[in-house]
Amino acid sequence: MTKPKIAVVGSINMDLIFKTPRMPLAGETLMGHSFHQAHGGKGANQAVAAARAGGAVDFIACVGDDTNGQSCLQALAQDGIGLQHVRVCHDCATGVAGILLDDAGENCIVLTNGANALMRTEDVDKARNALAQAKLLLCQLETPLATVQYAMACAQRENVKVVLNPAPAQALSDALLQQVDYLVVNETEASLLSGQAVRDLASAEAAAAVLQRRGAKVVLVTLGALGMWVAAQDESYFLPAFVVQVLDTTAAGDTFVGSFAVAIAEGMTLRAACMFAQSAAALAVTKLGAQTSIPYREAVERQLQDM
Repeated sequence: MTKPKIAVVGSINMDLIFKTPRMPLAGETLMGHSFHQAHGGKGANQAVAAARAGGAVDFIACVGDDTNGQSCLQALAQDGIGLQHVRVCHDCATGVAGILLDDAGENCIVLTNGANALMRTEDVDKARNALAQAKLLLCQLETPLATVQYAMACAQRENVKVVLNPAPAQALSDALLQQVDYLVVNETEASLLSGQAVRDLASAEAAAAVLQRRGAKVVLVTLGALGMWVAAQDESYFLPAFVVQVLDTTAAGDTFVGSFAVAIAEGMTLRAACMFAQSAAALAVTKLGAQTSIPYREAVERQLQDM
């Protein structure tokens, strides 16, 4: 089968990961278990997830002219991701994320945008051919919102479907949401965008309905270990999560989004695409790190067959 073309507009970061027994209190110095660096950034993570799920990925992004940027690009190239539209910004650092990961597998993240903040509409214009040829455009919000919205508008004019993962969470206009074919949100993002506190299935359903009224065509509310709520134009339903031993939740959401994008681009049904993405995300949480935890398609399909 020909690989579906996926265009990704997004961020590239170097992740600095501290393993801790628990989250530190304000003003506290806490001895950690270990430290390591890993390639990350929501855009890069989702691009890797899409590539490993079977997509032909073109990445539109910015990195700094530093060793972190060089290392991140080398890693992306190893996954066969198209990097001709990644701009190297001179005299600028690559984005960095400081990640605290506790013994329960939960994390908190501090992000410095670096070169990600320099992405402009001109970067999208230079990649218009790749965007026009794509089956689907995948976006997040670690790059300037104006650039993301411009890329989505370009995709809409080319009849390219748009998947938006609005993370980090921020307020968005109805006009932007009306450009979104598939909106993938976690509890925090769904709560902020809908004005409904999302804590369980009932509140996830209510939030999804609000987001559809605001313009998003299909809304997927991911609920961690509980599962997810799916709201389409003609049906809504709950899908339980896969039961696995959680080691690290970093990039689980990105793995879901990238895998889902490929499944939709391949023509899977919405339910099948969600289950494929759930399988990928479940495998990701059993390993440490961001891109190091993202599974390849063979493992995802094998887990689905074993259900």
